[in-house]
Order: sequence, then C-alpha cells, then structure tokens
Amino acid sequence: KENPTLRIELSSHTDSRGSDYYNMLLSQARAVSAVAYLKRRGIAAGRMVAKGYGETRLLNKCGNGVPCSEAEHQLNRRTEIRILGLDGKTDK
Repeated sequence: KENPTLRIELSSHTDSRGSDYYNMLLSQARAVSAVAYLKRRGIAAGRMVAKGYGETRLLNKCGNGVPCSEAEHQLNRRTEIRILGLDGKTDK
C-alpha cells in the first residue's frame, strides 16, 4: 500500500516429495493463494504475478529419492517475493 507502483511476483516452491506434476500444481495453487491474501488486504491484483515453481528450485540437496529430514524438506516449502519493477518509472 505504501508503494502503489511496485509490481511483484509471488513465487511458491515445494519439497521433492510427491510427483513433479503434483508439486507444480501445488506450488501454483499456493502462489495464487498468496496473491489472493494480499488482494484481500488492499493490494491491486494487477500489481502481482503468481508463479509456482514446484521442486525446480530446491535450496538444498533434497531432490527426488534423496533421504532428508523433515526440517530439510521444510526449507524447500516456501513463498518468495520478487520485485519486478515500478509501473511507469525507471531507475536512473
């Protein structure tokens, strides 16, 4: 609300458990949910992009078939905010 021209991407990620396809769908649903949450709090939907990455951007070694602790899997389940730019403005 304080930066009404800021555009962002909400990118959601999963751990490697479950199929690659399921994780892509799950992460996209989580990203859409995060956008909806911010929209309900007064952020214009047009300023936000929801993007699910599934298990394609793991933060650790816990890929398919690699034994990992619950804490290691949890690290990969996240939603990140990336600044895409400012509408109508350029940095100089």
